[in-house]
Amino acid sequence: MLKPVLIAIAALLAVPASAQTEARQLFGTAEQGTPGSPEPYGSYARGCVAGAVQLPETGPTWQAMRLSRNRNWGHPDMISFIWRLSQRAVNEAGWNGIYVGDISQPRGGPMLSGHASHQMGLDADIWMLPPSRLDLTRQQREDLSSISVRTEDQRSVNANWTPGHQAVLRAAATDPAVARIFVAAAVKQEMCRTAGPDRDWLRKIRPWWGHNYHFHVRLNCPAGANWCENQAPIPAGDGCDETLAWWTSEEALNPPPAAPGTPAPEPRRQLTMADLPQQCSMVIAN
Repeated sequence: MLKPVLIAIAALLAVPASAQTEARQLFGTAEQGTPGSPEPYGSYARGCVAGAVQLPETGPTWQAMRLSRNRNWGHPDMISFIWRLSQRAVNEAGWNGIYVGDISQPRGGPMLSGHASHQMGLDADIWMLPPSRLDLTRQQREDLSSISVRTEDQRSVNANWTPGHQAVLRAAATDPAVARIFVAAAVKQEMCRTAGPDRDWLRKIRPWWGHNYHFHVRLNCPAGANWCENQAPIPAGDGCDETLAWWTSEEALNPPPAAPGTPAPEPRRQLTMADLPQQCSMVIAN
């Protein structure tokens, strides 16, 4: 009976000391990407990326914002997408380009603050603020804020919402590399109301909390990325149904308080290196 116990203890002792280290402490302090070919590992909320590329701070039709965060790194597919979307924002929405928020850290992985996703370099936040200029200094990019396009009661869009926003979102949703786009529910409702008969692209626009200052683009796993896990497929239809209506319902926006004696929910546990794909240990050590 003693031998199995000793084997189990030996197995635990064999686990590298870093396996239980909070992954965000390692990935959140990496300053550069890894050399070599790009490869995303894991999932959008439990993964990392090798061979990430840094989005240039300024391009002809974009600027990367909040440079102090060092989160303007992504898989090359994402960097190419940002180029395409920024050009379409000019051609199809009449904007000067786009302001790009967080993409990913140099090696992906969990962040010290903020997002639970953005871990494989395949997610990016695009500001709802149409750029008035594309020559902002580093400090101006820290100080400038985006705009909300949703009312305070979360039930409709506000006066900041324009046809240009819809054109930019449509351009993103019709890009074949895009898996889904997260927006405030009120934005999705407004787009459903005004899209017209050509609306197949609307199914990629998905409601989610907190996306009133930016929209969040998620790309599909690149072709040949065998260790990358796509999110579950989007349900059929355009998403303009009773499920969407729930997002702005009283039940969703003002849920009743918990019954007396109900235990408080436990805080989300921080991911350790053991929670991530094994390849991520190599990514952080490279």
